[in-house]
Amino acid sequence: MIRVFVPYKEVEKVDNMCTNNNNKGENKKSNKFEVCNFGAWAMNVVSSVGIIMANKELMAPQGFAFGFATTLTGFHFTVTSLVGLVSNAAGYSSSKHAIPLWELVLFSVVANASIAGMNFSLMLNSVGFYQISKLSMIPVVCIMEWILNGKHYSTKVKMAVAVVVIGVGVCTVTDVRINAKGLLCACVAVFSTSLQQITIGTLQKKYSIGSFELLSKTAPIQAISLLILGPFIDYCLTGKSITSYKFSLGAFIFILVSCSLAVFCNISQYLCIGRFSATSFQVLGHMKTVCVLTLGWLLFDLEMTMKNILGMVLAIVGMIIYSWAMEADKQAAASAKSLSIMKEEEDMKLLVNEGTEESLLKDVEYGLSRK
Repeated sequence: MIRVFVPYKEVEKVDNMCTNNNNKGENKKSNKFEVCNFGAWAMNVVSSVGIIMANKELMAPQGFAFGFATTLTGFHFTVTSLVGLVSNAAGYSSSKHAIPLWELVLFSVVANASIAGMNFSLMLNSVGFYQISKLSMIPVVCIMEWILNGKHYSTKVKMAVAVVVIGVGVCTVTDVRINAKGLLCACVAVFSTSLQQITIGTLQKKYSIGSFELLSKTAPIQAISLLILGPFIDYCLTGKSITSYKFSLGAFIFILVSCSLAVFCNISQYLCIGRFSATSFQVLGHMKTVCVLTLGWLLFDLEMTMKNILGMVLAIVGMIIYSWAMEADKQAAASAKSLSIMKEEEDMKLLVNEGTEESLLKDVEYGLSRK
C-alpha cells in the first residue's frame, strides 16, 4: 500500500484559492441579489404611489366619482389572475408547487377581511384615527412575527421603528375621533392585514414557492370572492349600487390604468415580503406615504405645513436608521456564522492532523515488525 503525503502548506494554498474563488462568486451573487432587492422595492413604491394617484382621480367627486373601492379591488385581482394565466400558458412561468386548497382559501379570507376592514375603518373613523390604525400595524407585525416565527429584534431596530412611527404620525395624524364600530373595524383591519403579510412570507418559505407563482394561485380566489361580495360591501359603505353608475370613457381608461398598476403592485408586494420581511415591508412602506404627501402637494395643491415637513424628515431619518440597523444585524449574523464555520474547519483540520500522525506511527510500527 502506497501512501502519498502532501505538505500542509500546499493543501492550504489550494484551500485559499478555492475560498477566494468562492468569495468572488458569492460577491457577484450578493451584488445581483441587492440589485433585485432594489428593483422589487422600487417597483412597489412606484406602482403603489401611481395607483393611489390614479384612484384619487377615479374616486374623487370632482373626478369620475367611482366610489366602489372593494369592487375595484376585485377588478385588480381579476386582471392579476388573467396575467398569471397568460404567463403560464405562454411558458413564461409555471405552477410547479402544490398548496392545499384550504390554505389558499384561508389566506384569501384573511386578505379580503383586510380589504373590507380598511374600507369600513376609513368610512367609520376620522382620518386621524385611520392613520393611527395604519401606523399600529408596525408593532402588531413585530409582535405577531415574534409569536408565530420566534423572530427577535435588536434595540437599534426597535428604536428605528419608533422613529418611523413618530415621524409618519406627525406628518399624517390630525384630528382623532373614536367610536365603537370604527374601533372594531380598525382592529379587524390591522390584525388581518398584519396576518396576511406574514402569511405571504410563511407560505413562500414553507412550500419553496416563488412570489409570482403564489400570487397566481391566490389571486383567482380573491378575484371571485371580491367580485361577488364587493358590490354588497360597497353598497353598505356608500349607499349606491354599481349598476346605477354611468361608465364613461375616461372612467374606463382610469380603471384600466388602476388595474394595470395593481398587477405590478401585487407582484412587488409578494416579492418584497418574500425577500425581506413583513416588518421591513411595513416600515419602509411608509416611504410611499411620504411620496403621496409630496405628490399631493405638487399635483393637487394640498396644504403642506411645517409640521408635515418635519414629520416627513423624521420618518425618512427613521427609515435610514432602520435600513442601517437591519444591515448591521445581518452582518453580525453572517460574522457569527462565519466564525462558527471557521471553528468547524479548524476542528476538522485537527482531526485530520491527528489521524495523519496516528497513521504514520502505525506505518513505522508496521515497518519495524516486518524487519
